[in-house]
Amino acid sequence: MQMKTLVLGATIALSMAATTSVVAKPHLRDTPIDDGLLAVGLADEIRKACPDISARMLRAFGYINDLKSQAQALGYSEAEIDAYRKSDVEKARLKQRGDAYLAANGVVAGQPETYCALGRNEIEKSSRIGSLLRVN
Repeated sequence: MQMKTLVLGATIALSMAATTSVVAKPHLRDTPIDDGLLAVGLADEIRKACPDISARMLRAFGYINDLKSQAQALGYSEAEIDAYRKSDVEKARLKQRGDAYLAANGVVAGQPETYCALGRNEIEKSSRIGSLLRVN
């Protein structure tokens, strides 16, 4: 009888420990991965609009791979990462964040010199965005 009680108690304790140790993952938008994708998108937009600045493509691809590895380390599957990356809702949300960042930093659509000024500033301060760009 004591052995059954001991086994039952141990089973319940292990079950409770397993249940309490399971923590729901935050949505990818609530992780640093989101800010990383925003930086990549902003760098791409700057280099497309400013003829004096180009992308550090190998660095950008490496950084994107690092972001994917970080997401996997947080427990996200390949399917979850792809779904997030391809989501029209998430793309629109990141575009809105990017547009707000550009506007807050003096960028005016159709005025390449404003993109160039932001790009040079980002490069000068060695920001994540700046690390993905170079002056031609």
